[in-house]
Amino acid sequence: MSNKIINKFASAKTYIETCDKYFLFVFIPSIVLIIAGWSWGIFVAPPDAVQGDSYRIIYLHVPSSIYAQLIYWIMAAWSAIYLIWKVKLAAYLTKSAAFVGLLVTFLALFSGSIWGIPTWGTWWQWDARITSTLILFLMYLGLIALHDSFNNQNKADNLMSILTIVGCVNLPIIKKSVDWWSTLHQPASITLTDNPSIDPAMLYPLILCIVSFGFVLISMGVLVSKIIIFNREKNRNWVKNYG
Repeated sequence: MSNKIINKFASAKTYIETCDKYFLFVFIPSIVLIIAGWSWGIFVAPPDAVQGDSYRIIYLHVPSSIYAQLIYWIMAAWSAIYLIWKVKLAAYLTKSAAFVGLLVTFLALFSGSIWGIPTWGTWWQWDARITSTLILFLMYLGLIALHDSFNNQNKADNLMSILTIVGCVNLPIIKKSVDWWSTLHQPASITLTDNPSIDPAMLYPLILCIVSFGFVLISMGVLVSKIIIFNREKNRNWVKNYG
């Protein structure tokens, strides 16, 4: 019985049907809330005592930076599921997450560069946090390019999954870089262990942006995964009869 349940929810067909059923219930509120969060942060939150209005890029930069790393952890989890149980859907989701991770890591680097001009006087420094995040961007790009270079999709899935898990070694480096080395990048303003060091008037819209941005990325991941699944499963009858 348990195997039947696992097989059902590991089915690409079931995944597509579930996504189609609930997609708009996630996508529409997430767009409304991210617009509300950005509007709150840009137009309502007070200016920073030191940085003035330039800090407002935080409402894009911080969510992007958080999810750049979190998405990679999710990819690693999908990769482990694929390697252990050979669930093809997990391989499809790993690659779709890589595309979203690539985009969000670019946004983290780009918004950080914009923030760096008024804060540091330069758009780029070979700072430990920035350099390790750049490596993460190249890892996302490399995994996608590597997968696309194979004609044998099963071998591509295996190698991508293995390298994704190996690449997790970079994530603690990104996280702890501001603690291990002397860097220009400021320490995290929000952590799970300490009270936030940011004023509540700035913190609340930031939390809204973080949460809503996550659901925007989930929506993007669903759209990308559907493209990948339809391409990989195009010879299946359910795909031919879809829609």
